Amino acid sequence: MKRIYRSTHDRKVAGICGGIGAIFNLDPTIVRLALVFLTVATGFVPFIAVYLVGWVIMPEDHEVPREGERT
Repeated sequence: MKRIYRSTHDRKVAGICGGIGAIFNLDPTIVRLALVFLTVATGFVPFIAVYLVGWVIMPEDHEVPREGERT
């Protein structure tokens, strides 16, 4: 199972869209555009709140141990 993480290489703000793009093998720009569309379509508060919570609880990719690697 793939782990969700924030990207340290492909980030604009927190790296959440870059991490999601890496998991689903998508261009992070497409993920960012979808996030902007959903934010405007559903109201700003729900998606901004989800983004901030994700920023706090998602680890960065350098903090996630690789498979088979010990911490």
